[in-house]
Amino acid sequence: MDRGTVGSAQSGRLRVEVREEGSSAVVTPAGELDHHTADLLREPLESCLDKGFIRLVVDCSGLEFCDSTGLNVLLGVRLGAEAAGGGVHLAGMLPAVARVFEITGADAVFTVHDTLDAALGD
Repeated sequence: MDRGTVGSAQSGRLRVEVREEGSSAVVTPAGELDHHTADLLREPLESCLDKGFIRLVVDCSGLEFCDSTGLNVLLGVRLGAEAAGGGVHLAGMLPAVARVFEITGADAVFTVHDTLDAALGD
């Protein structure tokens, strides 16, 4: 498998790494995703779409918190990926983050996997 690193961004509360995994872009946010850090995730995700990756896998295993702004980032990128014929897959959500998706019903519009390996195998 191709595991080339595409890039990374960080602030005090959120770090985002991006790498290629076959035909997917794997985006790994770690820390807190909120109003103050949302662009640190939005920009790499949109950049992946701009580079032609239509299958985005977001490894949420290091994401400790996600508010409505972070959720809206993911929903917006999902629309872009689906418009291009692809999708956004979420993997490894911690219980606190998964709860936000359950409460809002967003878990019904994403493909959610227990692990990153499961998302990459799908």
